[in-house]
Amino acid sequence: MTHIRTRAVHAGQQPDAASGAIATPITQSTAFAYGSLERGAAIFAGEAEGFRYGRYGNPTVAALEAKMANLEGAEAAVAFASGTAATAAVVLSLLAPGDELLFLGPLYGGTEGLLRSMGERWGLRVTDATMIGLEAAWSPATRMVWVEPLTNPSLRLHDLEAVAQIASARGAITVADNTFCTPCLVRPLAHGIDLVVHSMTKYLGGHGDATGGVVAGDAARIAQVRKTGLGHIGASLAAQESFLFLRGIKTLPLRMEAHCDGALAVAQFLEHQSAVRSVFYPGLASHPQHTLAKRQMQGGFGGMVTFELARAERAAAADVLDALQLFAQAVSLGDVDSLACHPASTTHSFVSPEVRAIAGVGEGMIRLSVGIEHPDDLVADLAQALARAGN
Repeated sequence: MTHIRTRAVHAGQQPDAASGAIATPITQSTAFAYGSLERGAAIFAGEAEGFRYGRYGNPTVAALEAKMANLEGAEAAVAFASGTAATAAVVLSLLAPGDELLFLGPLYGGTEGLLRSMGERWGLRVTDATMIGLEAAWSPATRMVWVEPLTNPSLRLHDLEAVAQIASARGAITVADNTFCTPCLVRPLAHGIDLVVHSMTKYLGGHGDATGGVVAGDAARIAQVRKTGLGHIGASLAAQESFLFLRGIKTLPLRMEAHCDGALAVAQFLEHQSAVRSVFYPGLASHPQHTLAKRQMQGGFGGMVTFELARAERAAAADVLDALQLFAQAVSLGDVDSLACHPASTTHSFVSPEVRAIAGVGEGMIRLSVGIEHPDDLVADLAQALARAGN
């Protein structure tokens, strides 16, 4: 299986041996019989394959993990109850007090808030290297670099190969949050990144009905993340949610094509509106990193569009958002339904106004998650909202 459309359907799944069911069954069990003392001891010691207790693993969850490892080109993957749980598990399992984590932002506000909070509580140093670059920010304590291939919400890009080369030469672990791009558009491990994190709640699920996260990478590190995140923290993904993610991922490549087509049409429309000061979308030739986007992103430029109004005020943003009819005002992203939000008061309210200013998250900024509706209808909705709001 070489094509991602085929792998999205078949990887990690096969007809159920007991019933022949094509859809992977939901294994709703907390305990698993292992048959004998010796086999049980081997499973608990990690010397034999098998399930022991729902917190550590489940057949439905295992199928999802195998699918995500395949799609990201990883040796292994581990699923969690949320993207935030996946982030916390990576940091707590691979860093120790006194270590430094460098990040290239802007990051999703929840991620940056979590990292900084954990740093204060657990003796980790968390440093924003966005403005000065990794090499200038590097210190003897640096052990991890965190990056988003396509940043939230400003849609800047970071050169993954360059990041991987700098960190690898210095012995640090690299982590990429690939939520915005999915493996349909970017595969960070192929660019030298060590670990990939997703909020599966977004594009992977795609239907706004399940919450989950996943980490993919080499087997040794994933084993560490699994032990900490599931064994110690207990942030396990339930079988029902795993089933929903398995179902959603089957159509991921098809949905991403529609998301990308719609987002490009929306971005091109907004770019020519006098009420709009600037549009951030890597598929536009006007994007300052359009050349990097063409090299690093394959198959499209994503379903997210961010724009700033000429009236850079919260009231102006409210006027536009409140007039939208097809775009629902909501956080999250990656649903088949189009969503719109005001980052300064929602997704990035977790960080200080000073941090928001540095990240370019202003009061007149609106973030769109373009769904799979027809682009003409989405453009018409934005046109009427801008007109009704008097922008």
